[in-house]
Amino acid sequence: MELRPATLDDADALAGFARDAFDAAFGHLYKPEDLQAFFDEWRTPERYRASVEDPDTAVQLALDNGEIAAYCLLVRGYMFDEHPEPRPANPAFLSQLYCAKKSTGRGLGAALMDWALAQTRTWDGDAITLSVFSENFGAQRFYQRHGFHHVANIDFWVGNHRDDEFLYELRL
Repeated sequence: MELRPATLDDADALAGFARDAFDAAFGHLYKPEDLQAFFDEWRTPERYRASVEDPDTAVQLALDNGEIAAYCLLVRGYMFDEHPEPRPANPAFLSQLYCAKKSTGRGLGAALMDWALAQTRTWDGDAITLSVFSENFGAQRFYQRHGFHHVANIDFWVGNHRDDEFLYELRL
């Protein structure tokens, strides 16, 4: 396994991987038109190119034999309106952390989480927040093992479909 920052050249493969990973985990929950609308807005090569170029965003890849097996997208300074007081002064938002189904259980998520914590500290961050689907119990256990806890309930939209999500936080 190789961990490395994403580059502009990775955007097409990353968008395809991100769509496939989201679809494998959650696609069965949505009408095809809602899923497509979500992909067309949030999982495009253009979005990933913009993320790679944004100095307040970091994208890390986990590669297995040169192929994306997992990735993490972290955004500096993002704060949810629903976040309760006291709010962190300089949070990072773990926007996306996905592993290919065949790669789960191999430590890729933990390696990417370690990277996200280290990256947040280089930004002088005082917390990491993330949202997790209310029915994604495996991901909730993963984040809890890493010290995150539930701080608020939020909405997550996939097209016209609203999901109940939990806002999790880890203070650093």
